[in-house]
Amino acid sequence: MSELLKRSHEDWVRAAKNSTPEGRMFVDGDYRPALSGETFESRTPRDGSVIAEVARGSAADVDSAVRVARSSFEDGRWRSLAPRARKQIMLRWAELVREHTEELALLETLDVGKPIAESVRVDVSSAAFCLQWYAEALDKIYDEVAPSGEGTLVTITREPLGVVGAVVPWNYPLIIASWKLAPALAAGNSVVLKPAEQSSLSALLLARLAIEAGVPAGVFNVVPGLGVEAGQALGRHPDVDKIAFTGSGDVGKLFLQYAGESNGKQVQLEAGGKSPQLVLADSSNLPAAAEAIAWGICYNAGQTCNAGSRLLADRAVKDELLSRVLDVTARFVVGDPLDPTTTMGPIVDQRQLDTVLTYIDLGREDGADLIGGRRLNPDSGGYFVEPAVLDKIANTSRVAQEEIFGPVLSVLEFDGVEEGLAMANQTVYGLAASVWTKDLATAHRVAGKLRAGTVWVNTFDATDVFAPFGGFKASGSGRDKSLHAMDEYSALKTTWIDFS
Repeated sequence: MSELLKRSHEDWVRAAKNSTPEGRMFVDGDYRPALSGETFESRTPRDGSVIAEVARGSAADVDSAVRVARSSFEDGRWRSLAPRARKQIMLRWAELVREHTEELALLETLDVGKPIAESVRVDVSSAAFCLQWYAEALDKIYDEVAPSGEGTLVTITREPLGVVGAVVPWNYPLIIASWKLAPALAAGNSVVLKPAEQSSLSALLLARLAIEAGVPAGVFNVVPGLGVEAGQALGRHPDVDKIAFTGSGDVGKLFLQYAGESNGKQVQLEAGGKSPQLVLADSSNLPAAAEAIAWGICYNAGQTCNAGSRLLADRAVKDELLSRVLDVTARFVVGDPLDPTTTMGPIVDQRQLDTVLTYIDLGREDGADLIGGRRLNPDSGGYFVEPAVLDKIANTSRVAQEEIFGPVLSVLEFDGVEEGLAMANQTVYGLAASVWTKDLATAHRVAGKLRAGTVWVNTFDATDVFAPFGGFKASGSGRDKSLHAMDEYSALKTTWIDFS
């Protein structure tokens, strides 16, 4: 990895020109075209050029992949392997991901515009570690014996669900795919993955590496395609036992509908957020808060489900804090994601860029003071925008309440802890939040009252695979990461034996 981080802009541009990504779907251990032969274009947001033709999976392709996955589950080629054997295969898979860091990072950057240094340092390494962590955990989870009394034995065992359909977004393709795949496979399930149409390429390589590591053919399948076609077909399929989805709330509700109209399959949702950063008057480290706030909204060009998109600052510190935040955002280098000096790449595509710019205009129309927010480098063909700060916005405004998915920070003022806490909770979302204070008692009290799946105190976006991730309210249900994710992909079986 260290050698990759030393590469120049020219080195990465050359590698991109020589790249020939695989765009065919991956089913039953090999690549194949869509049954219809249709494809769609994968365009890079750095300049809008086509980087690959990707198989356009249909309902027929999904059905084929699900049948293959079901066969692999029923014959036990994966779930019946000894835990130690599955562990060794998954550990080898993690190592292969690390060995292919250059290729995977390049695909991630070309597909979604993520700065190449971050793709190398964060995305690929995080995906590999997630696979490794669940591999190491899977043979350390024990079943239970219930206290049934003399003459009976009651066991409670965890069994895999069967066929899991995983539908993942484009903002962190490798990372979020690994959050679904690793625990689902560690638990013994078979998986059909539907990546976002903007970001199919790294998943297709990941599947090949799984086979090389020893995952049996048919256990992990990838069907790229459009959401309304392949995604809906997976959600409605009567032989899929669970859908694990990360994406927008509107699409998440559709998967609940699909489940209800088909076989009542389990649906696990992570459906975005509008995370507040609550800075209290006694916060003693405004420079650290400003750094975290700026990165919390600008990292990955703001295209993060738990992005800290709402800055709630006590009036006593707001002006100084905002000045410091602007000093940090001014240091962000917006540019070609293949340039290692770039700290903020483009928005993923033209449609999302239009959405971001529309929200910026809406905030200005609502009377906010706009700082930044211009489209940059339009002649490049890429989808670049500078960080935008909307100061003096009402908490009830759309830009303060709706998920924008771009580098747009809404700034709100409050007087006193109770008002700030009430404003922070005044949103339909509940994915994450942070509170900045020097008082330990206040930190505990406020963290306890913030309605969010993750609450950070005097930091933001601190994370690791051992900590669960998911939300309250409209942000969804269920949890990715940690040992709790193993429960999401398992069913409990009670076996009652009377030997009296």
